[in-house]
Amino acid sequence: MNTTTRATRATEIVLPGKVDPTGLQTRTRDLPTPTAGQVILRMDATGVSFAEQQMRRGKYYDQPPFPFVPGYDIVGTVTAVGPDVDTTLIGHRFAAVTKTGAWASALLLEAADLIPVPDGVTAAAAETLVVNGITAWQMLHRTARVPTGATIVVLGANGGVGSTLVQLARHAGIRVIGTASARHHDRVRELGATPVDYHQPDMYQRIHHLAPHGVHAVFDHVGGAGLTQSWRLLHRGGVLVSYGTAATKNHDGNSQLPILKSFARLALWNALPNGKTAHFYNFWAGKRHLTNFRNRLREDLTHVLALLDQGVLTPQIAAQFPLADTSAALALAESHTTTGKIIITP
Repeated sequence: MNTTTRATRATEIVLPGKVDPTGLQTRTRDLPTPTAGQVILRMDATGVSFAEQQMRRGKYYDQPPFPFVPGYDIVGTVTAVGPDVDTTLIGHRFAAVTKTGAWASALLLEAADLIPVPDGVTAAAAETLVVNGITAWQMLHRTARVPTGATIVVLGANGGVGSTLVQLARHAGIRVIGTASARHHDRVRELGATPVDYHQPDMYQRIHHLAPHGVHAVFDHVGGAGLTQSWRLLHRGGVLVSYGTAATKNHDGNSQLPILKSFARLALWNALPNGKTAHFYNFWAGKRHLTNFRNRLREDLTHVLALLDQGVLTPQIAAQFPLADTSAALALAESHTTTGKIIITP
Protein backbone atom coordinates (compact mmCIF):
# COMPACT_ATOMS: atom_id res chain seq x y z
CA MET A 1 0.00 0.00 0.00
CA ASN A 2 1.03 3.59 -0.36
CA THR A 3 3.03 4.90 2.59
CA THR A 4 2.42 8.58 1.91
CA THR A 5 0.31 10.37 4.51
CA ARG A 6 0.48 13.76 2.85
CA ALA A 7 1.18 15.17 -0.58
CA THR A 8 4.79 15.66 -1.66
CA ARG A 9 5.48 19.28 -2.55
CA ALA A 10 8.00 19.55 -5.38
CA THR A 11 9.98 22.50 -6.70
CA GLU A 12 10.56 22.27 -10.44
CA ILE A 13 12.67 24.21 -12.95
CA VAL A 14 10.65 24.86 -16.10
CA LEU A 15 11.93 25.56 -19.60
CA PRO A 16 9.14 27.80 -20.97
CA GLY A 17 10.41 28.10 -24.54
CA LYS A 18 13.50 29.03 -26.54
CA VAL A 19 15.01 31.27 -23.88
CA ASP A 20 18.45 32.13 -22.55
CA PRO A 21 19.53 30.26 -19.41
CA THR A 22 18.26 33.21 -17.37
CA GLY A 23 14.78 32.57 -18.76
CA LEU A 24 14.26 29.36 -16.79
CA GLN A 25 11.27 29.52 -14.44
CA THR A 26 10.54 27.97 -11.06
CA ARG A 27 7.26 26.45 -9.96
CA THR A 28 6.02 24.36 -7.06
CA ARG A 29 3.27 21.78 -7.13
CA ASP A 30 1.96 18.76 -5.25
CA LEU A 31 2.99 15.51 -6.89
CA PRO A 32 0.29 12.90 -7.58
CA THR A 33 0.10 10.03 -5.13
CA PRO A 34 2.13 7.11 -6.53
CA THR A 35 -0.05 4.42 -8.07
CA ALA A 36 0.76 0.76 -8.70
CA GLY A 37 4.40 0.34 -9.72
CA GLN A 38 5.39 3.93 -8.94
CA VAL A 39 7.60 5.65 -6.38
CA ILE A 40 8.39 9.19 -5.32
CA LEU A 41 12.09 9.91 -5.55
CA ARG A 42 13.58 12.83 -3.64
CA MET A 43 16.32 14.39 -5.74
CA ASP A 44 19.79 14.18 -4.20
CA ALA A 45 21.63 15.11 -7.39
CA THR A 46 20.84 15.80 -11.02
CA GLY A 47 22.88 17.62 -13.64
CA VAL A 48 23.28 19.43 -16.92
CA SER A 49 24.03 17.42 -20.04
CA PHE A 50 24.35 18.43 -23.68
CA ALA A 51 20.74 17.33 -24.17
CA GLU A 52 19.35 20.14 -22.01
CA GLN A 53 21.54 22.65 -23.83
CA GLN A 54 19.97 21.49 -27.08
CA MET A 55 16.45 21.45 -25.61
CA ARG A 56 16.83 25.11 -24.61
CA ARG A 57 17.28 25.91 -28.29
CA GLY A 58 14.47 23.58 -29.36
CA LYS A 59 17.12 21.48 -31.12
CA TYR A 60 16.99 18.15 -29.29
CA TYR A 61 15.61 15.29 -31.34
CA ASP A 62 12.10 14.33 -30.19
CA GLN A 63 11.97 16.76 -27.25
CA PRO A 64 8.53 17.49 -25.75
CA PRO A 65 6.66 20.72 -26.56
CA PHE A 66 7.34 23.76 -24.38
CA PRO A 67 6.87 24.31 -21.49
CA PHE A 68 8.40 21.32 -19.70
CA VAL A 69 10.80 20.39 -16.90
CA PRO A 70 14.24 19.36 -18.24
CA GLY A 71 16.61 16.98 -16.50
CA TYR A 72 17.96 13.89 -18.24
CA ASP A 73 18.95 11.80 -15.23
CA ILE A 74 18.80 11.77 -11.46
CA VAL A 75 20.12 10.18 -8.28
CA GLY A 76 17.77 10.25 -5.34
CA THR A 77 16.19 8.59 -2.35
CA VAL A 78 12.81 6.85 -2.39
CA THR A 79 10.40 8.52 0.05
CA ALA A 80 7.13 6.81 -0.86
CA VAL A 81 5.89 3.86 -2.90
CA GLY A 82 2.66 2.91 -4.60
CA PRO A 83 0.67 -0.30 -4.27
CA ASP A 84 2.57 -3.51 -5.01
CA VAL A 85 5.96 -1.79 -4.72
CA ASP A 86 8.40 -3.17 -2.15
CA THR A 87 8.29 -0.83 0.86
CA THR A 88 11.94 -1.65 1.68
CA LEU A 89 12.91 0.66 -1.19
CA ILE A 90 12.05 3.61 1.03
CA GLY A 91 15.16 5.32 2.36
CA HIS A 92 17.47 3.81 -0.24
CA ARG A 93 19.33 5.62 -3.01
CA PHE A 94 18.78 4.91 -6.70
CA ALA A 95 19.68 6.31 -10.10
CA ALA A 96 17.33 6.70 -13.04
CA VAL A 97 17.38 8.05 -16.58
CA THR A 98 14.37 10.29 -17.14
CA LYS A 99 15.11 12.24 -20.38
CA THR A 100 13.03 15.08 -18.90
CA GLY A 101 11.72 15.96 -15.44
CA ALA A 102 14.78 15.56 -13.23
CA TRP A 103 15.34 19.27 -12.54
CA ALA A 104 13.03 18.99 -9.55
CA SER A 105 13.29 18.46 -5.80
CA ALA A 106 11.16 15.32 -6.15
CA LEU A 107 9.45 13.43 -8.94
CA LEU A 108 7.21 10.48 -9.68
CA LEU A 109 8.91 7.51 -11.35
CA GLU A 110 8.28 3.90 -12.28
CA ALA A 111 9.98 1.62 -9.77
CA ALA A 112 11.19 -0.54 -12.66
CA ASP A 113 13.39 2.36 -13.85
CA LEU A 114 15.37 2.54 -10.60
CA ILE A 115 18.96 1.28 -10.51
CA PRO A 116 20.61 0.84 -7.07
CA VAL A 117 23.56 3.07 -6.17
CA PRO A 118 26.30 1.47 -3.99
CA ASP A 119 26.29 2.72 -0.40
CA GLY A 120 29.86 3.97 -0.69
CA VAL A 121 29.14 6.25 -3.65
CA THR A 122 27.90 9.80 -3.09
CA ALA A 123 24.92 11.11 -4.99
CA ALA A 124 27.01 13.71 -6.84
CA ALA A 125 29.63 11.15 -7.85
CA ALA A 126 26.98 8.73 -9.09
CA GLU A 127 25.21 11.48 -11.03
CA THR A 128 28.32 12.09 -13.14
CA LEU A 129 28.00 8.54 -14.46
CA VAL A 130 24.29 7.89 -15.00
CA VAL A 131 23.57 8.84 -18.61
CA ASN A 132 27.27 9.55 -19.26
CA GLY A 133 28.39 6.19 -17.90
CA ILE A 134 25.73 4.18 -19.70
CA THR A 135 26.46 6.01 -22.97
CA ALA A 136 30.23 5.53 -22.72
CA TRP A 137 29.98 1.87 -21.68
CA GLN A 138 27.53 0.95 -24.40
CA MET A 139 29.42 2.75 -27.17
CA LEU A 140 32.75 1.20 -26.15
CA HIS A 141 31.65 -2.34 -25.31
CA ARG A 142 28.35 -2.89 -27.12
CA THR A 143 28.55 -0.75 -30.26
CA ALA A 144 32.25 -0.58 -31.15
CA ARG A 145 33.37 -3.66 -29.18
CA VAL A 146 36.90 -2.28 -28.96
CA PRO A 147 39.48 -4.96 -28.08
CA THR A 148 42.30 -4.62 -25.57
CA GLY A 149 45.40 -3.10 -27.14
CA ALA A 150 43.53 -1.10 -29.79
CA THR A 151 43.79 2.66 -30.30
CA ILE A 152 40.75 4.92 -30.32
CA VAL A 153 40.00 8.62 -30.75
CA VAL A 154 37.60 10.38 -28.38
CA LEU A 155 36.44 13.81 -29.52
CA GLY A 156 35.75 16.11 -26.57
CA ALA A 157 37.75 14.01 -24.11
CA ASN A 158 37.19 16.56 -21.34
CA GLY A 159 33.39 16.40 -21.53
CA GLY A 160 31.00 14.34 -19.44
CA VAL A 161 30.75 11.40 -21.84
CA GLY A 162 34.27 11.87 -23.21
CA SER A 163 36.07 11.83 -19.86
CA THR A 164 34.11 8.73 -18.83
CA LEU A 165 34.86 7.03 -22.13
CA VAL A 166 38.59 7.73 -21.72
CA GLN A 167 38.62 6.16 -18.26
CA LEU A 168 36.66 3.09 -19.29
CA ALA A 169 38.91 2.58 -22.30
CA ARG A 170 42.12 2.90 -20.31
CA HIS A 171 40.77 0.42 -17.75
CA ALA A 172 40.19 -2.01 -20.62
CA GLY A 173 43.77 -1.63 -21.87
CA ILE A 174 42.89 0.59 -24.82
CA ARG A 175 45.11 3.47 -26.01
CA VAL A 176 43.24 6.78 -26.27
CA ILE A 177 43.87 9.93 -28.28
CA GLY A 178 41.56 12.62 -26.92
CA THR A 179 40.72 16.01 -28.39
CA ALA A 180 40.22 19.02 -26.12
CA SER A 181 41.13 22.68 -25.97
CA ALA A 182 44.69 23.34 -24.80
CA ARG A 183 43.59 24.46 -21.31
CA HIS A 184 42.22 20.97 -20.64
CA HIS A 185 45.23 18.98 -21.86
CA ASP A 186 46.72 18.39 -18.42
CA ARG A 187 43.44 16.90 -17.24
CA VAL A 188 43.13 14.75 -20.35
CA ARG A 189 46.64 13.41 -19.67
CA GLU A 190 45.68 12.65 -16.07
CA LEU A 191 42.77 10.59 -17.38
CA GLY A 192 45.24 8.57 -19.43
CA ALA A 193 44.77 9.94 -22.95
CA THR A 194 47.12 11.69 -25.35
CA PRO A 195 45.64 15.17 -25.93
CA VAL A 196 45.26 16.94 -29.26
CA ASP A 197 44.03 20.53 -29.50
CA TYR A 198 40.74 20.65 -31.39
CA HIS A 199 41.21 24.36 -32.07
CA GLN A 200 44.17 23.64 -34.33
CA PRO A 201 43.31 23.48 -38.04
CA ASP A 202 45.63 20.49 -38.49
CA MET A 203 43.98 18.46 -35.72
CA TYR A 204 43.28 15.45 -37.92
CA GLN A 205 46.81 15.49 -39.34
CA ARG A 206 48.16 15.45 -35.78
CA ILE A 207 46.02 12.42 -35.00
CA HIS A 208 47.29 10.71 -38.17
CA HIS A 209 50.83 11.38 -36.95
CA LEU A 210 50.05 9.72 -33.59
CA ALA A 211 48.35 6.74 -35.27
CA PRO A 212 49.84 6.49 -38.79
CA HIS A 213 48.20 3.12 -39.47
CA GLY A 214 44.76 4.32 -38.45
CA VAL A 215 42.67 3.73 -35.32
CA HIS A 216 40.18 1.05 -34.36
CA ALA A 217 37.38 3.44 -33.37
CA VAL A 218 36.43 7.12 -33.36
CA PHE A 219 33.74 8.42 -30.99
CA ASP A 220 32.35 11.60 -32.54
CA HIS A 221 29.73 13.79 -30.84
CA VAL A 222 30.34 16.72 -33.18
CA GLY A 223 28.94 15.48 -36.49
CA GLY A 224 28.71 17.92 -39.37
CA ALA A 225 31.52 18.22 -41.92
CA GLY A 226 34.10 16.79 -39.53
CA LEU A 227 32.40 13.40 -39.59
CA THR A 228 34.15 12.64 -42.89
CA GLN A 229 37.52 13.32 -41.26
CA SER A 230 36.65 10.99 -38.40
CA TRP A 231 35.79 8.25 -40.92
CA ARG A 232 39.18 8.70 -42.61
CA LEU A 233 41.01 8.12 -39.32
CA LEU A 234 39.90 4.48 -39.22
CA HIS A 235 41.99 1.55 -40.36
CA ARG A 236 40.36 -1.36 -42.17
CA GLY A 237 37.96 -3.02 -39.77
CA GLY A 238 37.56 0.18 -37.78
CA VAL A 239 34.32 1.55 -36.33
CA LEU A 240 32.96 5.10 -36.35
CA VAL A 241 30.47 5.84 -33.59
CA SER A 242 28.59 9.10 -34.11
CA TYR A 243 26.52 10.13 -31.10
CA GLY A 244 25.63 13.77 -31.58
CA THR A 245 25.45 16.77 -33.85
CA ALA A 246 27.13 19.45 -31.74
CA ALA A 247 28.44 21.17 -34.87
CA THR A 248 24.91 22.35 -35.66
CA LYS A 249 23.80 23.20 -32.12
CA ASN A 250 23.50 26.92 -32.88
CA HIS A 251 21.91 26.53 -36.30
CA ASP A 252 18.26 27.42 -36.78
CA GLY A 253 15.90 25.02 -38.49
CA ASN A 254 14.56 21.51 -38.12
CA SER A 255 16.14 19.74 -35.13
CA GLN A 256 15.83 16.34 -36.84
CA LEU A 257 17.51 17.28 -40.12
CA PRO A 258 21.16 17.09 -38.94
CA ILE A 259 20.56 13.62 -37.50
CA LEU A 260 18.79 12.42 -40.63
CA LYS A 261 21.72 13.68 -42.71
CA SER A 262 24.12 11.77 -40.47
CA PHE A 263 22.01 8.61 -40.83
CA ALA A 264 22.17 8.88 -44.61
CA ARG A 265 25.92 9.48 -44.63
CA LEU A 266 26.65 6.59 -42.29
CA ALA A 267 24.44 4.25 -44.30
CA LEU A 268 26.34 5.18 -47.47
CA TRP A 269 29.70 4.54 -45.81
CA ASN A 270 28.54 1.17 -44.52
CA ALA A 271 27.86 0.16 -48.11
CA LEU A 272 31.48 0.75 -49.14
CA PRO A 273 33.69 -2.37 -49.49
CA ASN A 274 36.49 -1.20 -47.20
CA GLY A 275 35.78 -3.21 -44.06
CA LYS A 276 34.89 -0.17 -41.98
CA THR A 277 31.56 0.27 -40.20
CA ALA A 278 29.66 3.33 -39.01
CA HIS A 279 26.98 3.59 -36.33
CA PHE A 280 24.80 6.33 -34.92
CA TYR A 281 24.47 5.63 -31.21
CA ASN A 282 20.98 6.28 -29.87
CA PHE A 283 20.59 5.95 -26.11
CA TRP A 284 16.89 5.16 -26.49
CA ALA A 285 17.21 2.52 -29.20
CA GLY A 286 15.30 -0.62 -28.30
CA LYS A 287 12.91 1.03 -25.84
CA ARG A 288 9.97 -0.52 -27.67
CA HIS A 289 11.08 -3.74 -25.97
CA LEU A 290 10.89 -2.07 -22.59
CA THR A 291 11.86 -4.97 -20.33
CA ASN A 292 14.99 -5.75 -22.33
CA PHE A 293 15.83 -2.04 -22.53
CA ARG A 294 15.57 -1.62 -18.77
CA ASN A 295 17.59 -4.77 -18.12
CA ARG A 296 20.39 -3.55 -20.40
CA LEU A 297 20.50 -0.14 -18.72
CA ARG A 298 20.55 -1.73 -15.29
CA GLU A 299 23.33 -4.15 -16.24
CA ASP A 300 25.53 -1.47 -17.82
CA LEU A 301 25.10 1.20 -15.14
CA THR A 302 25.68 -1.40 -12.44
CA HIS A 303 29.05 -2.22 -14.08
CA VAL A 304 29.99 1.46 -14.22
CA LEU A 305 28.91 2.27 -10.65
CA ALA A 306 30.85 -0.76 -9.39
CA LEU A 307 33.99 0.61 -11.06
CA LEU A 308 33.30 3.96 -9.42
CA ASP A 309 32.85 2.30 -6.04
CA GLN A 310 36.13 0.41 -6.51
CA GLY A 311 38.02 3.61 -7.32
CA VAL A 312 38.73 2.59 -10.92
CA LEU A 313 36.73 5.57 -12.18
CA THR A 314 37.12 9.09 -10.83
CA PRO A 315 33.96 11.22 -10.85
CA GLN A 316 34.45 14.29 -13.04
CA ILE A 317 32.53 17.00 -11.18
CA ALA A 318 33.01 20.34 -12.89
CA ALA A 319 30.94 22.36 -10.39
CA GLN A 320 27.91 22.06 -8.12
CA PHE A 321 24.90 24.38 -7.93
CA PRO A 322 21.73 24.31 -5.84
CA LEU A 323 18.47 23.75 -7.70
CA ALA A 324 17.59 27.43 -7.26
CA ASP A 325 20.68 28.35 -9.32
CA THR A 326 20.00 26.02 -12.25
CA SER A 327 20.20 28.97 -14.66
CA ALA A 328 23.80 29.56 -13.60
CA ALA A 329 24.54 25.83 -13.90
CA LEU A 330 23.21 25.78 -17.46
CA ALA A 331 25.14 28.92 -18.41
CA LEU A 332 28.39 27.44 -17.10
CA ALA A 333 27.79 24.18 -18.97
CA GLU A 334 27.28 26.14 -22.18
CA SER A 335 30.52 28.08 -21.67
CA HIS A 336 32.56 24.97 -22.60
CA THR A 337 35.20 25.93 -20.05
CA THR A 338 34.81 22.93 -17.74
CA THR A 339 35.89 19.32 -17.47
CA GLY A 340 33.26 16.79 -16.46
CA LYS A 341 29.65 17.34 -15.46
CA ILE A 342 27.81 20.24 -13.85
CA ILE A 343 25.91 18.86 -10.85
CA ILE A 344 22.68 20.25 -9.40
CA THR A 345 21.74 19.47 -5.80
CA PRO A 346 18.69 20.31 -3.64
